[in-house]
Formats: sequence, C-alpha cells, structure tokens
Amino acid sequence: MNPYVLYFSEINKSSLALVGGKGANLGELCRIPGVEVPAGFCITTQAYADFINTSEEFASLLESLRFIDTESLAEIKTIGERIRAHLESLDIPDPIEQEIVHAWKLTGNQHAYAVRSSATAEDLPGASFAGQQDTYLNIKGESELLAHVRKCWASLFTDRAITYRAKNGFDHRKVLLSVVVQQMVFPEVSGIMFTADPVTGNRKVVSIDAAFGLGEALVSGLVNADLYKVRADRIIKRQIAVKKLAIYPLADGDTVKREIPLEWQSEQALADEAILALARVGRLIEEHFGRPQDIEWGYAGGKIYIVQSRPITTLYPLPEVADNRPRVFVSFGHVQMMTDPIRPLGMSIWEKTMAVIDNQYSLVPAGGRLYLDITDSLASWLGRKTAPVMYSKSDALLSSAIAEVIRRRDFIATLRPRKQAAGAKSYTRKSMATIAGSTFEMLFREKIEAPDVSAIAGKVIGELRRDLTRLSGRERLDLIAGHFSKGFEVFMEGIGRPVFAAWMASMLIGWLARHWLGEPSPLDELTKSAPGNVSTEMGLELGDLADVIRPYPSALEYMKEADDAAFLDGLGRVEGGEAIRPAFTAFLAKYGMRCPGEIDITRPRWREKPTQLVPAIVSHIQSAEPGEHRLRFAQGKVEAEQAAQTLLLRLKRKMGGSFKSRLMGKLIRTYREFIGLREYPKYLMVSLLDEYKQAIMEEAARLVERGTVDRAEDVFYLTLEELTAAVTTGQADQGKIAALKEKYAEYEKLKPPRVLTSEGETLFGSYTPRELPAGALAGTPVSSGVVEGRARVITKLEEADLGKGDILVAPFTDPGWTPLFVSASGLVTEVGGLMTHGAVVAREYGIPAVVGVDDATHKIHDGQIIRVDGTQGFVEILE
Repeated sequence: MNPYVLYFSEINKSSLALVGGKGANLGELCRIPGVEVPAGFCITTQAYADFINTSEEFASLLESLRFIDTESLAEIKTIGERIRAHLESLDIPDPIEQEIVHAWKLTGNQHAYAVRSSATAEDLPGASFAGQQDTYLNIKGESELLAHVRKCWASLFTDRAITYRAKNGFDHRKVLLSVVVQQMVFPEVSGIMFTADPVTGNRKVVSIDAAFGLGEALVSGLVNADLYKVRADRIIKRQIAVKKLAIYPLADGDTVKREIPLEWQSEQALADEAILALARVGRLIEEHFGRPQDIEWGYAGGKIYIVQSRPITTLYPLPEVADNRPRVFVSFGHVQMMTDPIRPLGMSIWEKTMAVIDNQYSLVPAGGRLYLDITDSLASWLGRKTAPVMYSKSDALLSSAIAEVIRRRDFIATLRPRKQAAGAKSYTRKSMATIAGSTFEMLFREKIEAPDVSAIAGKVIGELRRDLTRLSGRERLDLIAGHFSKGFEVFMEGIGRPVFAAWMASMLIGWLARHWLGEPSPLDELTKSAPGNVSTEMGLELGDLADVIRPYPSALEYMKEADDAAFLDGLGRVEGGEAIRPAFTAFLAKYGMRCPGEIDITRPRWREKPTQLVPAIVSHIQSAEPGEHRLRFAQGKVEAEQAAQTLLLRLKRKMGGSFKSRLMGKLIRTYREFIGLREYPKYLMVSLLDEYKQAIMEEAARLVERGTVDRAEDVFYLTLEELTAAVTTGQADQGKIAALKEKYAEYEKLKPPRVLTSEGETLFGSYTPRELPAGALAGTPVSSGVVEGRARVITKLEEADLGKGDILVAPFTDPGWTPLFVSASGLVTEVGGLMTHGAVVAREYGIPAVVGVDDATHKIHDGQIIRVDGTQGFVEILE
C-alpha cells in the first residue's frame, strides 16, 4: 500500500486514520451499488505528517496553540495567519509530490478537480467538523493542484478550525489532515440531502435542498434553495425559492458567480422524478452507513452524483425498542425535574422498577436520559383527553408537546395499545382505589389527619438495611434489583390517598374561586408554610445549621477550602468546630442521602461530598439575619390562615354562603394538611437509593481489589445486570466502560426533547401566544408576586453564590436544591409546573416564581438585573 496516496477503491471505513472522515466515507460510498461517485484519490495523513516534519519551526507554532485563549478572536487570528503562511511557504518533499502527480495523471489529468480537506476528526458520528477547513473547486493543471494541496493542509489552521477544536477538546497535535482530490462534476442542479428531517428529527422524511449550478453557493449560504421533502416515495412538500445567483466553473479553472435569468429564478430546480430518485439514493446510503446521513449531491446529464456523505450529528438519539410499532415517549427527567444525563447504573434501576410496577409504561434510555412510553395511553380516546392535563402539573411545555402530537391525526391513528399485562391491571386497580379513597377523604371525612410517614418509611428502610447487611455479592444485588418498587407500593398504600386528595383539593379550590368569586386561585397564599413538607423542613434545618456556623468566620473559611473526605474531622481543629461538628453530623444523618439530581443513584450524596452544602450555607449567612428563616416561616403560616379566613368570610356573604364556605373550608383543611406530604415519596425513594448505593459501593470496592475495575465509580457505567455479572465472574468490559464515559460526555451537550416519537421527531413544546412586554421570556406562573433583582444563574449547587435579594435562575430544581430557596428572592427555571418541587416550595416561602422558561440559563446572563412576574408568568431582562 502506498503511504502517500490511496485511490477511492482502496479505501473503506477502516482507513480513517490515513484518509480522515471524508475520505473514508467516499471509499465506502464507492462500494454501494446504485450510487455514482466521481473518481478520485486521497493524499494520506502520512503525507501531511512527513510534510510538516520538514519544519522545526512548525512544532513550536503548534505548541503555542495549547495556551491560546479561545475567547480572544484577535489572538486566534494572529497565530492562525502565522501557521498558514508558514505551511504555504514550505516545499512539498519530492517523494510526496511525485506520488500526487502520478495519481493525478492516472485518474485523468485532463479533468478539473475538487480539492477538499479530510481531517481525522471530521465527519465522525460525534462531531462533524463540517466547514472547518477549506475546499477548492475546478482546479486544473499540475502546479495548481500542488499549490491547492498545500493550501488545504494549511487550512487545518483556519480561525474557525482552531476555535472549534479548542472548544470541543480536540488536541491540535493529534488531528491530522488528508486531502481528497476528486474529479469535478459540473451539475445543472446541486445541493444537500438529509435522510432525516434536520428540523423535526423525523427519520421517515428525506429533506432536500436544491439550487442551480455548483453546490458551493448553497453550502456557503450565498443563495436560497428549493426545499423538497419526501416520505415513503411521495413528495410531501415543495417550497420553491427565488434563486438569483449560482456558481459556475470557468473554462480555465476557478469558479464565478453569475446571476440567473429572471425567467428561471422561480422555477423548480429539480424535477419530481429526479427528487424521488435522489431520495431513494439517500436511503441506500443511509442503509449502508446504518444511520441518517447529510449528503452533498449533483445532478448532471440526467445522472445523480454523490460527492460527500457524513453522519447527521445534531439528531437526538432514538430509544431502542423491541419492535417497529409507532410509539410516543415523554421525558422522565422533565417529570422528575432532573434533565441531566443519568449513567447506566441509575437508568437500569429505574427501568427495572417501572417494569415491575407497570408493564404498560416502560422506561427506555435515549441520549443518556430516560423516556416513558405513553403509546398505550395516547392510543385511547380517554388517554388523549387526560394526558395533556395530567402532565401540565409537572411541566406546562411537556403538556404542550403532548398536545402537539395528539393533533397529528395521521400519526395518532397508527398507535396501537399492547395487550395489558396482569401487573398493569393490578396497578390500575390500585390507582383507582387511591382516587376513590382520596375523593372520600377530601369531601366526606370531617376529621382528617396526616399519616405517620416517618413510621411508614422507617419500617421499609429498616427492613432493607437489615437485609442488605446480612447479604453480599450476587444475593445482595438481586435483592436491590427487586426492591425499589416497594417504595411505590408504600406510596400507593400509605400516603398516596392524602397526596392525591391534596392535588384534587387544589384543583377544586382554584375552580370554585373562579366560579364563585370570579378570581384566580388563592393557592399561592394558602400554600405558605404548609406543615409536613420534608423539603421545607430540610431548608429550615439548614438555616439552623448556618446560624450555628455564623459566629465562627474561621470555621466558615475552613469549610470553603475543605476536603470532603476529612471534612467533619477537620472541623475539630478550627475555632467553633466542636459546636459545629455535632450540628453538621446531625444534619447529614437526617438529610445526607440528598443531593441535586438525586433520582440518579450515581450522583454524589451530601454525606459523600458535604462541601456541596457550603455555598448554600454561605448564601444563607450573607442574605438573612439569625433566625430570620424561622420567623419568615411562622409569618407565612399566619398569612395562610388569614387568607383562608378572608376567603371563607367572603363566601359566606354569597348566595348559599353557608354551604360554599363549609365546602371551601373542608377543601382548604384537606389541602393544608396533606400538601406537604407530596415531597415525602421522593424523600423515601432517595433514602432507598442511598441504601442501595452504599451496598453497591461496597461491592465495587471489592471489584477494585480484584482488579476487575480501576475505580469504584466505574461501576456507574454498568447496568445492574452487568454489575451483578461482574461481581459473580470477576470480569467487566473495561473498553466498554471507557467508551461509555466518552459517550456520556457527548450526552451532556444534548438538549433532551420533552417528547420523542418513534419516527425521531423531537418536540419541546411552546406557549400559546399572549401579550407580553417586549423582549420578555414566557413561562408558567407558579408563585404569585413580582420581584426585581440580580440574576444568579446556577447550574450546579456547589457553585452557588446567592446574596440578599438575588433571584435564582436554574435549569431545574429538585429537593436537593431546597437549601438555596431560603436565600432566594425569586425563582426562574427551565423545567417545571404548578405542582412540582420548585413551585410548591416557592409558594411555601412566598417568593415569586416562573418555571418552564425555555433555555433560561442561556438567555439570562449571570449578574443581569431581571424582573420576575410570578402572577402573569414572564421574566424581563432589565439590565
């Protein structure tokens, strides 16, 4: 094999290191029957390496890129120009030049050629690098070819290529460049084809952009293009653009822009027959590569030529399911207020749990997140009516996305329910019993009393702890695999009824207030300082802890710099440590199982990483006076009681006032008594997860001792089944673990859609248009009032820095974020609904809150002055 030149016929996907992504893909394209690829060859990365190694100066220039400031455009421009100028001044070594010229003559020196870059980190499944290096068209003659090969090599250091690599973590020294030399096709029409709709993600739709002349005009954005969409060999959309310009080749080389005659500008560029033929070619290519493709094509002399194909890297991954049945999936993370990726161990526990509880509503992984299959629900008329309402309390935009799917009648008509399993029927019966019991409790039982949730949970956790202690190895992991669903059983049988009663009471209170008084729901006032909310109690106890720490500045300084492993022991060596340590220990004993993103068992708990709490403690000390948090809570209780009395007195003055007041009073008592319990199921779930985690980490430590894994945390990248196998056999696939770590780094960059269909369509939801102030960000109002203050955009609890009057802006808040609510004057989140954690706690604390503000943590910048209108549901950026 020639080290410097490889012809397309000699190349396949295994040639990536020698010819880069674009070159390898061209080699693969040439192997697909029915796909026409213009002839050509690749100048290998070995040629590039030998070329740059002729220069000692280049090595020092390359080294300087390691320390470049990616935000400094001037610095990038300066170093980029120096490197490019240097490379273009170097001579190509004779052996390399001779091989290039020989391949050119053999391929046909009478032809014009396109000279394109093909980097080893280009056109890959995880990063396309599209457009980062230069392309040269209509190159003729030996000297021009060699000059443009050198230019191509130099273009590895364009400003955009340097910036892209630096920001995406690619080592400049490890990215090598091959050059593709391909015969030019001079098409009448050319363009780009996506074998999945790049806007909606729909894998059933081929999307084609087409314009006159060479495709470079379209790729570079110089011209508008026609848009055609094809589904099942049928054109479903034609959007004809006014095409004023085109790029054409010149006879002696190079290209020129020309204006298209007026009578052609609005003509359909590609005939219907050619559109359908092109779509069929696209499907052939997609089938060969096994994933949706972004394809550059040209149409000349009645033939379709493919000049490039790369994976579409912007599509959200689809759930893997056992059959091809049309399905609809909703984001479990948006329901649970945690949209970050969950590692395989955490996902497998939830998948097994949902399978035990209800085979009809299975959880499936996609893009590092879990999605709930709600196909069976949407296949029924009743399900389509109730699903948007049910999910609206979790996340208004999720409800909107589900409603959008329901409006697509053609797709909905294809949904078919599975045969209901016995376990599902049992679960349905339990649910109906809960609803019936809740209704009775709310409307007919005069004396109501919250159940002893601590005793219920204590019994389950105590039994689990005892069983885990007496078992080890496979038996211990088998116990975990079948145990988690017990938490749901406790929820349904122990506190499901009162929680559901509180939810139903909230709906009726709002409806009756509107119907009888013509006013909005009074829930914001009635929710303040509700009893029995374990998350609120945790926030109050953290305030107590902060007040213990407050008199000892040296202890606080120690905590800011402390190591997690020695955190508590180190307190004994600082002033005030003897008073602080027992208080901190007691807090961790009660709440140490919690953390942000706590539904993922692999997240570090506060007991493992207590320094996560320090910023919240500092913020509390900075923003509140000693004991202020307790006084505010007491005041909130008084305000709630006054609001209830005022409401009942007003109702008494209405016609039928005695009945209305009595019914509303019963609903308010039910709501106040039980609404705090809605946080307890998650408290129980997290407590169980923490018990599992402690047992799992003991097994992981043994795997490290046996040399099965390098670090105990590596087991997070195994499913529970894989972990059980590793514990049993002493073997684990280290390569798979390493690959999953890289994959999860990619997943962190993805924005999970609220709804996914089996066709790949991604839906994020939208708000019904309404009158808002200019530039305001729409959201869902969940806690009334208006507040102005400094925005503190916080994506990680351990990086929190809230001062007095600051407004918390976060991607989501679950109970692990509660410590910050004590300090915040307002709340803005990207995810949430009326009954989710952030909304309920914000109402309890009486702070204005707007949730479901799409992309809030990017649209609002840290430190900006903003106004949060929790009554109307929008956020204004004031400064």
